[in-house]
Amino acid sequence: MLCAGIAPAIAGDPAKFTYRTSTDEVRLTFSATDQNHRGVATLHPTDFAVVDKDIIVRNFQSFTRSDSTKLEIAVLFDASESVNPRFRRETADVLNLVAQTAEIPDENLSMFSFHGLQPALLCAENCRATRAAVRLAAERAGGLTPLFDTIVYASEFLSHQGDAHAEKVLIVFSDGVDTSSRNSLRDAVDASLRNEVQVDCIDVNQQSHSSEGAAVLRDLAGATGGGYFSPPNGAIRALNAILEDFRTSYSVTYRLPSRAPGFHTVRILPTHNLNLQFRSRSGYYYPNQVQ
Repeated sequence: MLCAGIAPAIAGDPAKFTYRTSTDEVRLTFSATDQNHRGVATLHPTDFAVVDKDIIVRNFQSFTRSDSTKLEIAVLFDASESVNPRFRRETADVLNLVAQTAEIPDENLSMFSFHGLQPALLCAENCRATRAAVRLAAERAGGLTPLFDTIVYASEFLSHQGDAHAEKVLIVFSDGVDTSSRNSLRDAVDASLRNEVQVDCIDVNQQSHSSEGAAVLRDLAGATGGGYFSPPNGAIRALNAILEDFRTSYSVTYRLPSRAPGFHTVRILPTHNLNLQFRSRSGYYYPNQVQ
């Protein structure tokens, strides 16, 4: 699998490209919907083509449906003072989210909270069996917001969960404000892409469509192939959308079409039914040197 890299749409930070790979194969996970935004569960490899850095790819080495037992989910809960007025409502949303993920095996679910200087792992592989949900509800909001550090940390954490072909998803409850991270937004997206982690963002802002934090959450979700969900009822809509996407998601592999160094943008286009829509990560990074 190629090491994934940073999307060029997020500017302002110096490039820190240090990844290396010797593989000749690209692996891409994506979901498909029809004109009514319903998932397509009967997709065939002849129904789409991949555009990899302006090179059209139609010959795939493999094409498979996703396995529901291999979905790894980590829920990231913002417990900083910036969301303090909405803390109790957000807690209820998180608890409802955990309660409704019965079709996801308990060993595939983890929960983090973040405030102060670093994130805290509430539970891993035993969230329903432990008192993690009770501790989360009782936790007091306050402190600084290490949002980007937490996404980097959780992405690395998920990279070691499940097998190499498991689809990995971060569900982030936050207002998009970061006040204490050492990592930047660019670093957070980079870590998610490198570890092939999809980031779904549930916005807890009161005015989500116009805030700077909402723009951050949209960038995180858009660059990693995830979704952005605004209140009210963001948690429920997010869970339903994530599970629906996974039920109609696929993995495709193909030979590396170009060794041009830098970021390779990736798009998926329909070949027959032009009403089909696809969602995936924005691309991957191919290094200047291979070692």
